[in-house]
Amino acid sequence: MRKSLRLVICSLIFLFGSIAEATTIETNDSVIDLRGQPVQRLVKQGTRAVVLIFAATDCPISNRYIPEITRLDQELSAKGVAFWWVFPNPEDTLPVVRKYAKDFAITTPALIDASQNLVRMAHASVTPEAAVFAVNDGNLKEIYHGRIDDRYIALGQQRPQATRHDLEEAIQAALAGRPATRPVERPVGCSIISVVQRP
Repeated sequence: MRKSLRLVICSLIFLFGSIAEATTIETNDSVIDLRGQPVQRLVKQGTRAVVLIFAATDCPISNRYIPEITRLDQELSAKGVAFWWVFPNPEDTLPVVRKYAKDFAITTPALIDASQNLVRMAHASVTPEAAVFAVNDGNLKEIYHGRIDDRYIALGQQRPQATRHDLEEAIQAALAGRPATRPVERPVGCSIISVVQRP
């Protein structure tokens, strides 16, 4: 029932709001990797940009972008780009995401964002959605968030091939030390399910 509802509420959402100011590169113990270990830093020495890809195990559009993210990771990690899959939905528990990563042969590191701290940091609303952060003096500065490319026009409507590769262009901008040409692009996908925030 829950997963059926998720697919029903899949929607195209326009991201309002501005690009984030610089923020620290530390997370907290609520962000864990697929070993169940807290991940407190998103970068290592030599990292020049961080890319977060928000995904959901039950979102078909997310699934279709796995090959593209794998390609970008393989091509750009040597240039200092750190890629992370991020699973923020409450139903995407550690066992669920572990199985999903195995079934889809995901090699890019994955995180479970149970408290949705990364969602708020990146202003993410749907899956799949990308956020690109430039790394500068120990801080992350978001320079882009939105769609991966323009393959999907709307739910149920897609081009045979993408004509604009927004994520890749934003990463190249981060590596060149300049702002993204289009800092926000509307993604098409499934709504992220918000967790209840406790006071």
